[in-house]
Amino acid sequence: MSDRPASDRPGCYPAPPPASLASAAPPRLPLLDVLTSPVPTGVFDSPVDGRHVLCLHLGDPVPVSYRADGHERSGVRLHGQFCVVPAGSSTRWIVSRPATSLLLRLSPSLVRETADAMAARDDGLASAIHVRDAQIERIGWMMQAEDRDAYPGGRLFADSLATALAARLVALHSRRARVEPPQRALPAWRLRHVVEYIEAHLDENLTLAELAAVAGFSVSHFKPLFRQAVGMPAHRFVLERRVERARSLLAAGGRRMTDVALEAGFAHASHMARAMRRVLGASPAQIARSR
Repeated sequence: MSDRPASDRPGCYPAPPPASLASAAPPRLPLLDVLTSPVPTGVFDSPVDGRHVLCLHLGDPVPVSYRADGHERSGVRLHGQFCVVPAGSSTRWIVSRPATSLLLRLSPSLVRETADAMAARDDGLASAIHVRDAQIERIGWMMQAEDRDAYPGGRLFADSLATALAARLVALHSRRARVEPPQRALPAWRLRHVVEYIEAHLDENLTLAELAAVAGFSVSHFKPLFRQAVGMPAHRFVLERRVERARSLLAAGGRRMTDVALEAGFAHASHMARAMRRVLGASPAQIARSR
């Protein structure tokens, strides 16, 4: 066993705020974010977080011991398996050799909203170790790709993954969860407000929570209602509106590619090019030449 102190934090994990800032207003956190975290050899307490944390194991199998619910157990962490560390809690691990985890940090308020929308018991998430679930794995890998590519579509796609993750966790946590039939679609006037808001703020980093607030619904209710109303998820709708604005600006001419990308709401020109090829089947240069 290593003589590394049990209080060591992963090198990439944000340090707790200084005591002098403890009373300051906390920053607004995303519904879901992701960190690739080294796990040290020896005794290791997972850092306490105000959000629920899912730890997906990356790489080769690693024998571990862990202490949870007052009992110590042993097992082997396999690639893609995850453990659940509820908000405000920690799990003590004894790790036989260095490992790596993908940490998905999820808003507790979103989980509560989702449990309410699913008419499921909201008694919080329980600790869980060495869980395997194909849907949660896919969400983890998609979040890892989004983070690696610097969120090319803004936060909207990540917010959609957050609501999908919350729904899956609630379903796994409560096998008796009942999904209530959603309303048929957003009322026309609410949908018009949301679409007008998207058009007016297309160059900003829109979030699902922001659009849900404009519609007057919680995130977990807004997401299926919007999809039923327009036939696609909110992040896809915004992406297509950005592509259309970029196409219009390129057709008008007189602007640099970088300026067009920013005005249409893309992080940079390469993100715009990738989206236009995906949606229109043509590159920005081809569209500019066709005018």
